Amino acid sequence: MPKVTYILRDGERRDIDVPDGTSVMEAAIHNNVRGIDAECGGCLSCATCHVYIDASSTADLPSPDDSELELLGGVAAERRPESRLSCQLVMSAALSGLVVQIPQRQG
Repeated sequence: MPKVTYILRDGERRDIDVPDGTSVMEAAIHNNVRGIDAECGGCLSCATCHVYIDASSTADLPSPDDSELELLGGVAAERRPESRLSCQLVMSAALSGLVVQIPQRQG
């Protein structure tokens, strides 16, 4: 099963096994990872699941599409080159080892 490491706001790291086909956002919600609010439930309409992809991550991520890029323009925390919406990151074996950092604020 693919693994995601979440770096929480306080620096704590949580490693979670995520079933194939499950988004990074869904896994966070199901495992009580604080800081990923996901107000829209993963419908790509709110940007409250914003995360930073850690440079140490070994995952090979697909590029964000135009809708994701547009929503990233309105995130509450600083937008960075490594900013992504966790609802758009669907786990597979190829993404195992993904490391995401939760911004200090959402919403």
